[in-house]
Parts: sequence; structure tokens; C-alpha cells
Amino acid sequence: MHPLTAETSPAVNAAKLDLGDIQVAQALFGGQNEHLKLIERRLGVRIAQRGTELRLSGPPDAVAFSARLLEQLEGLVRAGHPVLREDVEQAIKVLGRAGADPAEAAAIKDLFLGPVLRGSGRHIAPKSLNQKRYIDAIREHDIVFGIGPAGTGKTYLAMAMAVAFLQERKVKRIVLCRPAVEAGEKLGFLPGDLAEKVNPYLRPLYDALNDMMEPDRATQLIQNGTVEVAPLAFMRGRTLNDAFVILDEAQNTTVEQMKMFLTRLGFNSKAVVTGDVTQVDLPAGRASGLQHAREILRGVSGIEVSLFTEVDVVRHPLVQEVIKAYDRAEADAKSAAEKAAAEKAAPPPPPAPPDGQSVG
Repeated sequence: MHPLTAETSPAVNAAKLDLGDIQVAQALFGGQNEHLKLIERRLGVRIAQRGTELRLSGPPDAVAFSARLLEQLEGLVRAGHPVLREDVEQAIKVLGRAGADPAEAAAIKDLFLGPVLRGSGRHIAPKSLNQKRYIDAIREHDIVFGIGPAGTGKTYLAMAMAVAFLQERKVKRIVLCRPAVEAGEKLGFLPGDLAEKVNPYLRPLYDALNDMMEPDRATQLIQNGTVEVAPLAFMRGRTLNDAFVILDEAQNTTVEQMKMFLTRLGFNSKAVVTGDVTQVDLPAGRASGLQHAREILRGVSGIEVSLFTEVDVVRHPLVQEVIKAYDRAEADAKSAAEKAAAEKAAPPPPPAPPDGQSVG
């Protein structure tokens, strides 16, 4: 790797890098330099490119951060990892949190080059420190809760681990389930037999499974029962041995359903429970089984809770901003409600004395 060097002039906040390899440079810069343009927009620096050489200029902190980012991305390219636009976005977020958590300062390639699954031409790996911790927790514990906002990879990585465990013959089957709860709207009568009625609720699990392996292979495994996709209600009365079990959208389970699911676990099995506690679709007055389980199972040996934040979002960059906006609105509404309640509970002020009289 060719390290970046700072310019010596105190009047110029700049750094330069000569990659010395045109193929590495092209992979790092992206088509039509789209990766460099993205870094310029996100970090507020200017990047001049000539051949394999880069010159960075701008505010000192931004230049230093951009230099470190480019060094890390160069390491990825030289290690054989294709750098995509979303990788650059995620690398910016991961390195940007290094000050909050020293562990986040670990090399980007330690995250991106830790494959969970290779197959069907795909390379699936964690893209943030929390995702890496989640993967490690699944390897080390028999019951893992993955809790966080949409787009943080909770279900996707759990599915990748399930397929990896099946391919490595660590389990004999995969069981995927989720509660059949409508997301805030009434869908009315659904035609067909029972399987066809519940299929729309399970479609996201089928989609993730088809992402992990060839569709024909996934269909074959479903048909022979090696992979089972079913609504949560079908789990009652069963014992799941030698299985990797995933409960998705667990925020929409009741307390009773969550207890039922967790007590299905048999020998040589793992259970991963995923959900977003900010998107509960249960009827008013019904407690979420996910929130309840998180509280009462705290500290139980063999059970791990992995928490995600908007920083771990690996969807479109705007998804992270949407989550932040909703969190701010929720916090403002809560603050306003608490203030109104406090004002209502405060004792009324004493009456003013009549004119010409004093108090005391």
C-alpha cells in the first residue's frame, strides 16, 4: 500500500496519494470517479485525480478523515474485495464512529473481508461493527435477539448464517417464521387455501432465501422440508432439534407467542429473533413479546441481545436520514407530553391579594 502523505505547507490543508497501479486506482475510484465524487459530497473535500495520483484539499479534519478512508478502501481493493458505492457509504459511517467507540477504529477490511456466506456468486459479510458483533453472537450463543431499525441487516444476516450452518452440516434444517400481523391496514379476505393466505406475510423470508442461493435450489430445499417457511402459529406443540430457527418481525408477537416460540428450541439448535420495537402493529393494549422478552431474559446465560442503530443501515443513504427524522419527532412529542403533564400536575399559584393589602 502507498500511504498518503501530508503537504508540508502550513497554508494548505492537503494530502496526496499515488496508488502506483492503474487497476487498483480504477477499482478504488469507481466508474467515472463516482466513488471520489461521493467522498467529496459527503466529507466536504476536493479531490484532484491525475492518473493513479490523488490530491486532497479542504478543512484539516475532513482531509485527514478522507485520507484514512481512502487508505482503508485501498486495502480492500488490494485484498481482492470489489468496492461498490454502498461500501464507500458504509465505510464513511463506520470510520465516522471511531471516536465514539475505539473498537470501531478497526480496519475496514476486518469487517468487509469476514465472509458469512459464499455462494451463488455472492459475498455476504458484515458492514458495521454492530453487524460483526451480531454474527459473532450467533456463532457463540444459542438464542440471539437482533433489535433495531429497518435496513440494518438483522434478518438478512441471520438468513445468511442459517444457510452457512446448513451448508457446513452444523444443522439439518432451517425453520423461518413470522407472525401473520397486518401492518396497520386491513387487507380483507384473501383467496386460496391456508398456505396461499399466509404466503404474503412470509414473502420477505422467501425473498431473502432466494438471495442466498439459486432459486431452484431454494425451491428444492423447501419442497423436501429442509427449509420450512411458516407462520408463527404453526410452531405450537413442536420441538425443533438440529435446526436453525429464525423468528422475523418479532415485535408483533404477543408475550404468550414469544414464550411459545422460545420454548420450541431443541437440542443442537439455534434461534435468532429479529424485530424493530418502533414498528409494533399489535392492537392497542397488547404488549410486544419482543420488548417483554428483552427485559425478563436480561443476563440469562446463553442468550445475547444485539442492538442496531441508524448507523448500521445498509439500504439507501436516505433511509438513515428518515430514521433520524422519525426519532427526533418521537423525542419531541414525548418531551411535549411530559411538559404538558408536569404543568397539569403543578399546584395552582396562590391568589393575588386584594388591592391595598399586603401579604404576610
